[in-house]
Amino acid sequence: MRISARADYAVRAALQLAASRDDGPLKAEAIADAQDIPHKFLESILNDMRRGGLVLSQRGGNGGYRLAKPAESISIADVIRVVDGPLVSVRGVRPPDLSYSGPAESLLPLWIALRSNVRAILEGVSLADIASTGLPPDISALTDAPGAWANP
Repeated sequence: MRISARADYAVRAALQLAASRDDGPLKAEAIADAQDIPHKFLESILNDMRRGGLVLSQRGGNGGYRLAKPAESISIADVIRVVDGPLVSVRGVRPPDLSYSGPAESLLPLWIALRSNVRAILEGVSLADIASTGLPPDISALTDAPGAWANP
């Protein structure tokens, strides 16, 4: 599975907003500078996040962006879906819409299982979890698996 630059930047921007939610709206420039994200690219991402109901924008001198709901109620999966679409797809197709025949038939349940696990992880972690520098224990435990940090 690959996480696109767009999804990575969106999650980082959302985390910046979560960490500063009590400071009022943040300007896109401030988010871009804090997270080292190209400003024009971030503007496009923030617009997608606004259309997806994750952030609110406010115009004017005191304007900027803020989360549309509490960080505890926004999962990492929510952010990725808004900017990139489905969490798991095969050639751009959602697994339930695929069909295979012959010896490849068992691929479909494999892709469904993969999607189920990706969903469980990304839906199980909120912006608030990461912004507080803590993962839920069951997710954190996955990082202790043998080989978890090794490159294959």
